[in-house]
Amino acid sequence: MYDFDMINDRRGTCSCKWDDAADPEVLPMWVADMDFQTAPVIVEALQKRIAQGIYGYTHVPDEYYESVISWFKRRHGWSFSRDWMIYIPGIVPALSAIVKALTVPGDKVLIQTPVYNCFFSSIRNNGCEMVSNALVRDGNTFRIDFDDLEKKASDPGVKLMILCNPHNPAGRVWTREELTRIGEICIRNGVTVLADEIHCELVYPGHEYTPFASISDEFLMHSVTCISPSKAFNIAGLQIANMVIPDSGMRQKIDRAVNVNEVCDVNPLGVIATMAAYDKGEDWLLQLIDYLKGNFDCFRKYCTENLPGFPVAELEGTYLVWMDCSRLGMTSHQLARELMTDAKLRLNEGTMYGADGEGFMRWNIACPRYVMLDGLERFRRFAGSRITL
Repeated sequence: MYDFDMINDRRGTCSCKWDDAADPEVLPMWVADMDFQTAPVIVEALQKRIAQGIYGYTHVPDEYYESVISWFKRRHGWSFSRDWMIYIPGIVPALSAIVKALTVPGDKVLIQTPVYNCFFSSIRNNGCEMVSNALVRDGNTFRIDFDDLEKKASDPGVKLMILCNPHNPAGRVWTREELTRIGEICIRNGVTVLADEIHCELVYPGHEYTPFASISDEFLMHSVTCISPSKAFNIAGLQIANMVIPDSGMRQKIDRAVNVNEVCDVNPLGVIATMAAYDKGEDWLLQLIDYLKGNFDCFRKYCTENLPGFPVAELEGTYLVWMDCSRLGMTSHQLARELMTDAKLRLNEGTMYGADGEGFMRWNIACPRYVMLDGLERFRRFAGSRITL
């Protein structure tokens, strides 16, 4: 058994999450990395490599490709070829390179808001226009407005759709049926799908991750898939990700964009960590998922009993909880600022993920349960000082 309740002191380690705030009393539950030590098999593999004492440029070995391919075939029933893979330092540079390769300035890119904030910057930085197929709130979950998606995709200016599966921050794991409808609409309208599937391992019982590209050969050839062990194994700082691009013409364009953006080299420790994670880390991952599911169940129970006016979206995947805080009558920006100063609690403001996020806050619950409950208590005291709970 792995100890996910262990408190790991991350202050003073140049942690973006823990060392960003000047006030050491602030509890950070914002940026999407976990407060758990990664799988021991990864630590051991890294320690062995570090002991060599030389950290020069790295060659990505055959075993790396074998590890990635074997993992996705074994875990998700998706087989792909080594020739389809391009490694890259992270999902964000991958997004930027793909947008650069598959569009020209002035083209439109379709996204489903509220959604991961770097989608916006990748579109904007490449001179493209963002088009939103806003998700529809349906009780304690979100659904896709397919009529609106069809309308937006039929615009001849839309060349690319960035799909987030599992979805950050709405917590949805899109079903095979939903993905099929998305793909049919995009293919019918000549829109390529860029599937960001970085959270694909973090899916809870009762739900199943389906790789978009695995649905059919047609979907495969009209898509690019971005994957990485960074979220599931808490190794984002090691800067490693992969793009799976079966269409050779598309792959050539993206490879060129990767080189134009000068993001063609990866961290040698990221290579080692990826192989260790995929070859030996599955048991740790399964226990992590159980713990995170327990965290969400605890979070939801606490809110039901103590914060009934603050509904949270059902969490099917990821460790990012989407909370409706509109009852406080503040903008998300104002709320984030006052939580920092008055409650010593840092959350992500909903409008980071688009205008549809106004009134919401995003919580990162990938931490020891005691820490999560501390954050909830801080929020309850803050909210109770402003409204009647």
